[in-house]
Amino acid sequence: MIRTHLKKINKPAVKTIQSPDGDLIDCVVAHQQPAFDHHQLKGQKPLDPPERPKGQNPERNRIGRFSVMDYNGPIRRDSSSNGHEHAVGYVSGDQYYGAKASINVWAPRVANQYEFSLSQMWVISGSFGDDLNTIEAGWQVSPELYGDNYPRFFTYWTNDAYQATGCYNLLCSGFVQTNNRIAIGAAISPRSSYKGGQFDISLLIWKDPKHGNWWLEFGSGLLVGYWPSFLFTHLRSHASMVQFGGEIVNSRPSGFHTWTQMGSGHFAREGFRKASYFRNLQVVDWDNSLIPLSNLRVLADHPNCYDIQGGINRVWGNYFYYGGPGRNMRCP
Repeated sequence: MIRTHLKKINKPAVKTIQSPDGDLIDCVVAHQQPAFDHHQLKGQKPLDPPERPKGQNPERNRIGRFSVMDYNGPIRRDSSSNGHEHAVGYVSGDQYYGAKASINVWAPRVANQYEFSLSQMWVISGSFGDDLNTIEAGWQVSPELYGDNYPRFFTYWTNDAYQATGCYNLLCSGFVQTNNRIAIGAAISPRSSYKGGQFDISLLIWKDPKHGNWWLEFGSGLLVGYWPSFLFTHLRSHASMVQFGGEIVNSRPSGFHTWTQMGSGHFAREGFRKASYFRNLQVVDWDNSLIPLSNLRVLADHPNCYDIQGGINRVWGNYFYYGGPGRNMRCP
C-alpha cells in the first residue's frame, strides 16, 4: 500500500539537485505535481498570481539557502489531542481574509522522533469539533518528518479538524506550488543564536478576491503557491480566527514533561536576542488591505513550561515574545 502511494505521489523527475544540506530535490513538470492528482484539478495548470493585499511594506529577509527532503510518506497530526502545548497570540470575532507576520527562526531541541517544535500562523474557520478548517505555514523541527533537527519551512491544511484530510507540504493533493525557487520542506539558514544574530522570515497568507484561493507569499514578493478554495468548507468564504505562535508535542518521555524546546528554548521575559519573537503582526480585511491587529490576545496553556508576552511599538507594530525550555523545576 505504501509503495503504491509513493509511486502515485513521486512523479518522474526531469532533474534532480542535491542541496548543500544533502537533501535531494526532484524537479517535476508544474502540472504534474501532487496537487493535480486531485479530481477537481486534473488537466489544469497552476493559476497566475493574484492581486496582492494593499498596504504591504515589502521587507528584505536575512535568509539564506533552501533545500528539500525526499519524504517517507504522509504523517498526520491531531492538534487538539493531549500532548500538544501552545503559546499563541490570536484575534477572533471578525472576518479575516489573511494574515502576515515576521517569524524569528531558531533550531529548538526536540527530545525524540515522536515530538516536534514549530512556530507558525494559523488561519482558521469552523468549530473545534470535527469541521475545523485551517491553513498553516511557518517553520518546524520534526525528526519524524524530515529525519533531522533543522528548522524547515512548511505548510499544512485540514478541513475536518486534523482527522482524515490535509497534510504537510506536498504530501497529498492540495497545495499548488507555483514557484521553482523555493522548496517546501526546505531547511532554513541562517538561524538565530542566543545573544547572537537574529534572523526571521516574513510570511503572508491571503485570499484572492477574484478566485477565492488562499495564496502564500514568502519574504519580499516570492509567491510560493496556493490552497484551492474547494479544499475547504468554512474557509471558502473567510476565516473567523487567526493565530500566531508556537506548538510542541509532549509525549512525556520517561513519565516526565518533555524537554523539547519551543522557540529559542527561553522564556518570553528574556526578550530580544534571547527569547523568540513574532513581529509586525497584521491581518487582511474584506477590502484586501493589510491592517494592524486591534485586539491581540495571548494564551499559554502550560505557562510554567512555555509562556508568552505581547507588546506594541512603532517599529515592530504588534509583536510578542514566546517559548520556553519545557521540563524545568516549575514544569516537572
